[in-house]
Amino acid sequence: MSKSSIQDGAVYDAKSLGAGRVVMLGFQHMFAMFGSTVLVPALTGLSVSATLLFAGLGTILFHLLSKRKVPAFLGSSFAFLAGYFALAPNGERELLPYACFGVACAGLVYLILAGLIKLFGVNRVMKFFPPIVTGPIIIAIGLCLSGTAINSCSTNWLVAVVAILIIVICNIWGKGMIKIIPILLGVIGACALCIILTLAAGVPVEGYYTIGGNANFQLFSEASIANIKNAAWIGLPFQYQDTVFSIFTGGSLDAGLLVTALLTIVPISLATIVEHIGDISAISSTVGENFIKDPGLHRTLMGDGLATTLASLFGAPANTTYGENTGVLTLSKVFDPKVVRLAAVFAMCFSISPKLAACISAIPTPVVGGISLVLYGMISAVGVRNVVENKVDFGKARNVIIAALILVLSIGVTYSAAGAIVIPCGSAVISLSGLAIGSLVGIILNAALPGKDYVFEDNQKAAQSKEGVIQSEPVQSEKKK
Repeated sequence: MSKSSIQDGAVYDAKSLGAGRVVMLGFQHMFAMFGSTVLVPALTGLSVSATLLFAGLGTILFHLLSKRKVPAFLGSSFAFLAGYFALAPNGERELLPYACFGVACAGLVYLILAGLIKLFGVNRVMKFFPPIVTGPIIIAIGLCLSGTAINSCSTNWLVAVVAILIIVICNIWGKGMIKIIPILLGVIGACALCIILTLAAGVPVEGYYTIGGNANFQLFSEASIANIKNAAWIGLPFQYQDTVFSIFTGGSLDAGLLVTALLTIVPISLATIVEHIGDISAISSTVGENFIKDPGLHRTLMGDGLATTLASLFGAPANTTYGENTGVLTLSKVFDPKVVRLAAVFAMCFSISPKLAACISAIPTPVVGGISLVLYGMISAVGVRNVVENKVDFGKARNVIIAALILVLSIGVTYSAAGAIVIPCGSAVISLSGLAIGSLVGIILNAALPGKDYVFEDNQKAAQSKEGVIQSEPVQSEKKK
């Protein structure tokens, strides 16, 4: 097939392109998800290698359960960051398995919803999750995380601003792949600046290389440089002590912390489920096939949920369908799911190199802060878009009350002195995060208050089809993740 024919028309069978081009397309998909996927373990303290391994395995599992029809890649979800930070605010290794337990249970919520959709149909189930509930929850997720991004940026605002500028320039004025991977380019560009500054003016101060010895301008940590030198090229992607299984066999199980993880993290799945539906709608629009109808939303939810549970059990972040890869589909017009599965295999190959994981973990804190500042804002922006595109009527008192309580409780409790609502329960202590409280209150109020005006069937473009083709413009969904 000629180059012009590739660009002018969609390709549904990648074999016609030749092996060399297929491999390049696979790498393109992998690098499109790479920057955001590895940023989650960099922020939380989870294993980078395990993250890559289970992003690949999760994608393969998703494809098998969705009849190998949906060209989606599953990468790290940013929506659960608040849950990880609530349980392990400083990335404490002994606490992260509890957070992973909560995320694994959140993945099972997908299976419950998939079963309900199979039994009762998608429209009946989704009426309990209207935009007036999910929109403010998504907005609150980004805003609750914003404080950690500012704290990271404050270690070196110069580097953080450079990372932000690179992302903005690439995303607004970039062409081709540059526009698709602004996050990755932001990390690479800001890290390159840190390397130059470290070599030219780096002075160690309290375990960090700094610009001219000024503690307000941190660069790389000395420990991270040592880890890169000492790491092996080949090794296991995860260790048993980082898995959920370790908390049940280690002899020091904290039942209260388990309950806290459940109540804090599981409600976040309500927002990520809606994100999943939006992503499948976007992929359907891009490819021109109704994936909500065939293979069915219940199958894609089941694939996403099981991938999240599997990854979390082994100490990796939650998985989610990635908007970045939908952008690659739009760019390349190659819609064959086999290309995405090849990218998943490449990700698994990268996961067995501790040297690579150490390099990624060495990303300076201000770089992470600058990237996070953009990503957390994008999460909130997705929530705003959810409300606007679905034309939520804020002229109705019920809608104002629901949105107001979700936002105030989620953000207010998060930034309160206690940081959570603590409930003594016998010898155990249950801690409810702001997001958990806000989500539960929003869902209950929406179900109880009269005046519901949302009909899922009328508001989901991907649910409307004609001869199997989605009647909407291609959409590149934003993640976070």
